[in-house]
Amino acid sequence: MPLSTLAASLVAAMLYVLSPGPAVLALIGLGASRGRQPAIHFVTGHLAGDFLWCGLAIFALVSAETIDPRVFGLIALVCAAYLGYLGLRSLMATSTKAAENLIGDRPLQRGVVFGLTNPKSYPVAQAMFAALFAGLTGGLTFSAMPWLLTAAFLGFVAGDVVLVWLVGTSLLRRLYLARAIWIIRGTGLLFILFAARTFWEGIGKLAG
Repeated sequence: MPLSTLAASLVAAMLYVLSPGPAVLALIGLGASRGRQPAIHFVTGHLAGDFLWCGLAIFALVSAETIDPRVFGLIALVCAAYLGYLGLRSLMATSTKAAENLIGDRPLQRGVVFGLTNPKSYPVAQAMFAALFAGLTGGLTFSAMPWLLTAAFLGFVAGDVVLVWLVGTSLLRRLYLARAIWIIRGTGLLFILFAARTFWEGIGKLAG
């Protein structure tokens, strides 16, 4: 197994975690309002989704087969509905307690749900890994998948460490607490926009 291929898997996974999206926005609010410990629980739960979607992306690249897009069309509709629900609750917030609308009192469990229904999910994972694996097809085999997945897992952890550190900084916490209600409402609006785009993409996959 070439080290360059393992490094590509690690970097692709790290970039996937760090790319802006609903989970990152929710994590910022959680860490800034409640500290690093709940944020750690959230990203730990989110690893389930990270591993699933990136594992599927690696499998698709290794097998060189196209998965029926209608499957991901249905998944996109479920993700859009869930994200739109969270967005509406946050957009209509009247107090800073609305941050609970995004995470609640169970950050670990909500992290799992966010990870498995994350609308950036498979398409972004496939794009990340395809770009980083370009020219490295010699190391993309079924026998190499356990090593590729292990490298990706280390990339997830590295990305999560960066995010947890960032959301726990005093500067970000002061900024969040000073403008909490507007940040919550703005995040809700972004969630709704993400949901609308995901819904449109899901309809397109089903129609295709």
